[in-house]
Amino acid sequence: MAQDDPVVSAQWLQRHLGQPDIKVLDASWHMPQESRDPWQEYKVAHIPGALFFDIDGIADRMTDLPHMLPSAEAFAAAVSALGIRNHDKVIVYDSKGFYSAPRVWWMFRILGHNEVWVLDGGLPQWQASGYNLGSNCPEDAILKSKAANTAVETTYNGELESAATFQTEFQPQLLWTLEKVKHNVAAQTHQVVDARSRGRFDGIEPEPRKGVRSGHIPGTKNVPFPEMFDGAPKLLPADELSKKFEQAGAL
Repeated sequence: MAQDDPVVSAQWLQRHLGQPDIKVLDASWHMPQESRDPWQEYKVAHIPGALFFDIDGIADRMTDLPHMLPSAEAFAAAVSALGIRNHDKVIVYDSKGFYSAPRVWWMFRILGHNEVWVLDGGLPQWQASGYNLGSNCPEDAILKSKAANTAVETTYNGELESAATFQTEFQPQLLWTLEKVKHNVAAQTHQVVDARSRGRFDGIEPEPRKGVRSGHIPGTKNVPFPEMFDGAPKLLPADELSKKFEQAGAL
C-alpha cells in the first residue's frame, strides 16, 4: 500500500481490519436538501470498528461558511480524541462511495498525515463485496465521536484540557486561499478545475445552497467528479483519469 496511491480496496481493508494501527473513519455527509442524517445512518450500519468523523463538527468555528478547514490545533485535538496516532494508517469511507471521504483524506494530508487512504467504492463496494456491517454502535465509539467535536469547540474557546497526542504539520502548498484564486484569474499561472456538474458549471442549474450563484470562476475547466469513477463506483485507472482531464483541456 503506497502513500502515493490514494485508495485501498475493500478486499485489502477486510484482510487488515482489526489491526491496532488500522483506524477506519466513516466520513459520510449529505447536502442539506437530502434530509439525511449521516450520524444516525452510521449508528445503524457501518464498517465494523469504524468511528464517525463529523465534517460539520470538525471544522473552523470562526466562520459562518460550512465545514471550512479547522485550525491545526483543533484538528489535532479532534483526531486525538478519536484515538488516532501519527503512526496509524487511516482509511476513510462514506456511504455514497466517493463523495465526502476524499475531503477528510485531504484534511489529513494538508495537516501532515500521509498515512491516509480512501476506501475505493466506499460503503457500497464494501457491501457489494459481501462483507459484514456493524449494526450495533459501541458506547466507546459514540463517546469518541462526540469527544472529537467537543475538542474542536474547547480549542476555539481557548479551553484545551490536555495536550494532543496527534501532531500536525501544516502543508501550505495543498491550500489555495480566495485571494490566491482571485489573483490567478488574471495571472493564469495555474489551471483551476471545477468538479461540479456541467449544469452548475454552465449556470443553467441552480446551486443546492440558497443564496449561491450558479456559474463558474473565469478560466476554470469543468471535470465533473462523478466521471472519475466506474459504476461500482470505484476510481478509474490513472490513464483513463488523465484522458478525462485532457478532454476537458485541463492538462
